[in-house]
Amino acid sequence: MKRITTINEIKENYFSGLNEAQLYHYFEPEEGVFIAESPNVIERALNAGYEPLTLLISESIAEEHKELMEKCGEVYIMSKEAEAEVAGFSMTRGALCAMRRRVLPTLDEILNGNSRIAVLENIMNPTNVGAVFRSAAALGMDAVILTKASADPLYRRAARVSMGTVFQIPWTIVEKLDEKFFQTLKEQSFATAAMALKEDSVNINNEDLLANEKLAIILGTESEGLTETTIKHSDYTVCIPMMHGVDSLNVAAAGAVAFWNVGHINK
Repeated sequence: MKRITTINEIKENYFSGLNEAQLYHYFEPEEGVFIAESPNVIERALNAGYEPLTLLISESIAEEHKELMEKCGEVYIMSKEAEAEVAGFSMTRGALCAMRRRVLPTLDEILNGNSRIAVLENIMNPTNVGAVFRSAAALGMDAVILTKASADPLYRRAARVSMGTVFQIPWTIVEKLDEKFFQTLKEQSFATAAMALKEDSVNINNEDLLANEKLAIILGTESEGLTETTIKHSDYTVCIPMMHGVDSLNVAAAGAVAFWNVGHINK
């Protein structure tokens, strides 16, 4: 444990000069690194078994987080000068922790034993990804599947917005939602519901939809929604009724409504 006034005193500096992509490939071919931000998020990552590499914590909050510091091997207590160097400003949340990524579960492992899955197709905004994870965890979904084009759930902002639930709910990444993906879900007895504004869309409260023992709710990218391929291969096209001429909700809000209707919390 060491107090620092400049980032040059950090033995292994993961925190400045490296972008998210570089961190992702830091130990290549092994899994890379991600940065968890805020004591709450770091604590959840540690509880989920992620390995801490280096913890930076503001001297203003160090005293109240002694237990957290004891769980992280290499710890640096930052002066305000060091905070400004690392973050470019005085950090209001006061803590950053570089942690090792883990090998993701396979699609079959995600599906096995679960019955309510959220699927994110090309959702590129980290804030939306984090918000969807938070809703999925809170409202009774078992796991999340993302396409490769989606924002990384372990990006700093995504993990922070999720309130650390990216470390609590199982998730994995697939290349894309193609015919093989839908066939795999079908073989595991999952019905698929594409959230889309189509003439043949059914209400999110549709009894036949809710009667499915296993169900995957698919949410699309912020700008274009779901691909036609995804809609074509889904068992249902589902919409949320709107008022006052509003045609749709933000993807994170739509996900929360859908998860409330179909998740375990409402059973």
